[in-house]
Amino acid sequence: MDAAFTAEQEEIRRTLRELVTKRCGPDEVKAAVRTPAGYDPALWTALAEQLGLPGLALPETYGGVGCGPAELALSSEELGRALAPSPLFATAALAAPLLHLLGTERQRAELLPRIAAGGLTAALAVPGTGLATALGLVGDNLGDWAGGGRAGGVQAKLSDGAWRLYGQAEQVLDGHSAGLLIVAAHTGGFARSRTLLYLVREGAPGLVRTRQTSLDETRPQARVELRDVGAELLGAESDDADDAQVPRALAAVGDAAATMLAAEAVGAADRALERTVEYVKQREQFGRAIGSFQAVKHRLADVYVQVQAARSAAYYAAWAAGAGSGPAGGLALAQALDALRTAASEAVQLHGGIGFTWEHEAHLYFKRASSDELLFGPVHRLRGRAAERAELFAPPSPEPEAHPAPHPAPDPAQPTVAV
Repeated sequence: MDAAFTAEQEEIRRTLRELVTKRCGPDEVKAAVRTPAGYDPALWTALAEQLGLPGLALPETYGGVGCGPAELALSSEELGRALAPSPLFATAALAAPLLHLLGTERQRAELLPRIAAGGLTAALAVPGTGLATALGLVGDNLGDWAGGGRAGGVQAKLSDGAWRLYGQAEQVLDGHSAGLLIVAAHTGGFARSRTLLYLVREGAPGLVRTRQTSLDETRPQARVELRDVGAELLGAESDDADDAQVPRALAAVGDAAATMLAAEAVGAADRALERTVEYVKQREQFGRAIGSFQAVKHRLADVYVQVQAARSAAYYAAWAAGAGSGPAGGLALAQALDALRTAASEAVQLHGGIGFTWEHEAHLYFKRASSDELLFGPVHRLRGRAAERAELFAPPSPEPEAHPAPHPAPDPAQPTVAV
């Protein structure tokens, strides 16, 4: 593994930091999250046109840049520093990879260039609160989170050669503003129970989308209701299709998405730590800066070590995703969420009275850590899943049974002693 970034990757980081610093300060973030879309469309256009972020990891064939997970992780880290609200994660980390993996050539040619250009945003709609399960981050993806033939979830029915969807999905990231929804729905009944993905266009009759009040305003969520909505199957229709194809694709996308989230959390934690260090150098108590007290130094040093460890884990996960060295995103995400929660908690504590106010942005970083753990965790389950994949606690293989050595036959020349 080469830990050094290329000149092109460093240029992506530098350019994006300049743009975000100029156009996405704390006041701009607070104003953007209160708009109906939940983000600044002008900033999204700039990210798409100047840097090509929506298509950064898409092939050039479909209008993308052709970069890999490392570049997407660097971009996420910079956006995470400012908690920049944008549909990048929902579009580029969840929806676009699924379209590329499972879509037909016609679907790819129609939708991926529009996504790469920033003209089309997309979201993944998973029933209930099973997003982490559907992505394979906290357990085996068996497809039962989509309804499993029981009441609830989202059901798909083939009627007169057309698919119709019924049900409801909660916690759909950017689902209220996305131009395209990829909906996970159960079909087949008990005869052939399986989960498939369907495309639902914006404005489809029977589609009702409501933005929800969420803990983290910078990552908006929506409730999506499907009332006899017409949909298009993602991929080709086939009776002999592999039933595990969709769960496998979701698990692959989930690991890459976890890597992107981990880098984003690292950027947020690093910025929270920077702001705290700046403050303790200026705030005076007992005639001296509070940053000069040894107890404060030790606390911030611990946070620094934790943030750097999380950064190393996120970078390794990005490298592993590009090199095909196995899933590492879930473990990196657990490390990054721990670092962000610690950095945000210390920021609130060491900022004193202003750290608890709505005017200061310290609470935004704490909410991001808590919200992401609720959506994609909890942390202990992320680590447990990583341990299962690595078979750390697999039972040892049984050793062959040892047969006792046979007793030697008595020597007739030797006298026999009776006991």
